[in-house]
Amino acid sequence: MRRAIFALAVTAVVLSACGRKQTNPVSAKVQDYATVKIGIPDLSYISVNGREVLNLYRFAAMQADSIYWDQYSGLQKEMDALDEGPEKDFAKINYGPWDRFTGKAFIAGYGDQPKGANFYPADMTAEEFTSLNDSLKNSPYTLIRRDSAGALKIVPYHTAYKDRIEIIGSLLQSAADLTIVPSVRTYLLAKKQALLTDQYDEADEAWLDMKDSKMDLILGPDEINDDQLYGLKASYEAYVLLKDLKMTEEMGPIAAMLPDLQRLLPCDDAYKSMNPSSNAEIFVYDAIYMAGHANAGTKLIALNEPNNVEVALRKGTRTILLRNIMDYKFNMIVSPTGHVVLGPDQVADLDADAFFWNIAFREISHNLGAIRTTDGRDVNEAMGQYALAIEDAKANAAGLYLVCKLLADHKLPAISTPEQAISTFVANLIRSERFGSNEELGKAYLIIYNYFYAHGAFTRHDDGKYHIDYAKALEAAGSLTSELVKIQASGDVQAAAKIVKDYAKYPVTFNADLTNLRLEGIPADIAFEFEN
Repeated sequence: MRRAIFALAVTAVVLSACGRKQTNPVSAKVQDYATVKIGIPDLSYISVNGREVLNLYRFAAMQADSIYWDQYSGLQKEMDALDEGPEKDFAKINYGPWDRFTGKAFIAGYGDQPKGANFYPADMTAEEFTSLNDSLKNSPYTLIRRDSAGALKIVPYHTAYKDRIEIIGSLLQSAADLTIVPSVRTYLLAKKQALLTDQYDEADEAWLDMKDSKMDLILGPDEINDDQLYGLKASYEAYVLLKDLKMTEEMGPIAAMLPDLQRLLPCDDAYKSMNPSSNAEIFVYDAIYMAGHANAGTKLIALNEPNNVEVALRKGTRTILLRNIMDYKFNMIVSPTGHVVLGPDQVADLDADAFFWNIAFREISHNLGAIRTTDGRDVNEAMGQYALAIEDAKANAAGLYLVCKLLADHKLPAISTPEQAISTFVANLIRSERFGSNEELGKAYLIIYNYFYAHGAFTRHDDGKYHIDYAKALEAAGSLTSELVKIQASGDVQAAAKIVKDYAKYPVTFNADLTNLRLEGIPADIAFEFEN
C-alpha cells in the first residue's frame, strides 16, 4: 500500500536554520517549523454545489479560528499589531505570546503561559473555584469569569461567542441548503443547533451517520488539552477534509478487527471495559484547511471522534487519518530525524507505510482498553489532570504493540515488517522529545521515551546514534500498555501521578539530540500556509 507522496497540489518549504547566523533567538524557534503551503487540490470529481459547500466550510472554520484565539490567549489584536518579524510569525503559530513547547513567553511584557489558558480568570485561586457552587463550572463548554462585584460566574460558550456562532450557523444553513446528500444536510443542521446550545449528542450521532460524503467538516469545541489547570475546557477547532474513497474502503476490514484487537491487548481481561464494535469506522482524508486548536503548535495527523463518551458507547467511534499531513511529517521530519539519530544498519528500516500504520493503530488504540474503572467511574474523570498524558502514552504504546503483532502474523495489507514499525516509531519518538513537557502529548512521548530507555529498548552511543533492540522494544511496548491500562481501569490517580513524575521529563541526552537535529536543519513540526 505504498502511497504517493504529496498527493495534493502542494508545495512544502523547510525553513532551515542550518548555516544561518541567528541574531534573534525567536528566529530559531520559527525555523523549528517547516512551512507547508497547501494549495487548492483537484476538485474535478466534486460537483459545483459541492465546491461551494467546501467554501462555506472554510468560512465557518475561519470563525472557529477567531473563537479559539479568544479561548487560548485573548490576545489576537495585540499579536496582529506586532511589527512584521519572527515574533509575529511565532505568535501566529502559537496563537499567543507563549512557546507551546516550553510555556515561556517569547515577547517582552508577558509572564509564563497561564495553566488555564483564557478559560479562567488569571487571578482565580483554587479555593475560589472549589467554592463556586455551580455544577456547570465543570462543563467543557463554559468559561469562568468575574461579575461586576468580582465574584466568579459561569458563561456558556454559546453566550460568550454568540455573534460568531450565529455566523457559523448561517454558513452551515447555507451549506445544508446546497448539499444534495441527505445525511450531510442532517449533520449540518444538527451541528448548527449544537453550537447554539452547547448540546452535542445529536450532532455527534448525525456525524457518525454521515458515511456517504466525499468531504467533511469537523468543527466545534473538542480537544481539552489546552486546559492544563483542571483538564475540563474544550477548545474550538475546525478541519475541512476531502475523503480518499479508495483508501477508506481498504480500511474497512481493519476497523472490523477491533473486538479481536481488544482481546489481543497484553493486559488482564478484567481491565478491558471497552466494548469496541466491529462496525467501527476508519476514514482516510486529505486536510485542505485547519483552524483553531487544529492549527496551533504541533499539528495532529489523526483524530478519533467523537470525544463524547456517551455517544461513543451508543454509536461507536470514527478514526480519521489525515494522509497528506502524515506524508509531510514523515518526509520532512521523521525520516530525516531517523537518518541523523539511527545507526546505518537501522536507517534502512525507516518506512512511510510503517509510519502510516503506527499512526492508524495509535488512533485505533484509543478505542481499546478501559473506558470505565472497575468501580464504575469514567476513566478520564478518575485520572483527572493526568488523563490525557496517560491516554496518549497508552495509545502510542498499544498501537506499536498491535502493529508489530499483526505484521508478524501477516494480518495487515502492508509489506512492512515489525522492525520497520519499531525503527520508524523510535525515530518519531526521538524527534518528539522536542514537544517538551508543557503539553499533554509532549508528556506522553517523554513517558514512552524514558520507559523504553529504562527497559533497554534502545541505547544511545557516544556518537549520538541510537541502537534499537527490537525484541526489548516490543516487550517495552507491551509492558507499558499493560501498566497504563491497569492504572486507568483501577482509577489509580496516584499511580498515574507517579508515572508522569518519573517519566515525563527531559532525558539527559535531550540537548545533544536537539543540537544534532538543529545542525541538520530538521524542523520539530510543521506550520501551514493555506492558499486563498
